[in-house]
Amino acid sequence: MNIWEYIYSPIIIFIASYILLRFAGKKAVSEMNSFDLLFIVVLGTIVSEPLVDKGIPSALSYGLVFTLVYILFSILTLNNKLRWLLITTPTVLVRNGDIDEKGLRKARITTDELLGTLREKGYATVKDIEMATMENMGKVSVIPKSYARPVQPSDLNLFPGAAFIPIPLVMNGQILMHNMKYLKLDEEWLKRELTRQNIAFDKLDDITLASYNAKGQLDIDTDNDEGHNHNPYMYKPGNTN
Repeated sequence: MNIWEYIYSPIIIFIASYILLRFAGKKAVSEMNSFDLLFIVVLGTIVSEPLVDKGIPSALSYGLVFTLVYILFSILTLNNKLRWLLITTPTVLVRNGDIDEKGLRKARITTDELLGTLREKGYATVKDIEMATMENMGKVSVIPKSYARPVQPSDLNLFPGAAFIPIPLVMNGQILMHNMKYLKLDEEWLKRELTRQNIAFDKLDDITLASYNAKGQLDIDTDNDEGHNHNPYMYKPGNTN
């Protein structure tokens, strides 16, 4: 084996593995159920095999076949009748403020682990929980009782408008022209907005983020921290103040 094989073999395996994972879809690399995890583990074993026995074609073909099988199973899980045969059902851990001991044994978690999970969700007592379930991805979802859930605007007869997602126009000193074009804005508008906030257009490099807000104006964050000295709201832990 010449030295070039040590270079191009890993590159080929890496690119092929990336393509197979992209082919498999986002679900395969997000929160995984048992079948998703099996796919990742086996695929990793298959594509790493050529580094040992130098059989790149056979490993890639096995990887492709296994990926196709994974995609087939993923499609089958979209069928409601087949889904529950292929994917485990959620396990109830708490129901109406009462711990389901059978559910804990089935999920193989202790009462202490359950309480820790509830604390992570912001709940100190089981009595505040309407239902807690372990989902098929292994995470615990919690539905609090009505009196323990966060207050909603509708509880106060308030009906706020639609949420507005700020649109970045300048990021790390660079103008995001695709967002400017989407909003039908030009550089002259940007210059006026920057001038209104006492920022020169030739100082774009000082801007970490400038976003278009619901009022049609810019919210600007710069890397200039002048004027922050001795401001209690700008305190930083440590000895660098």
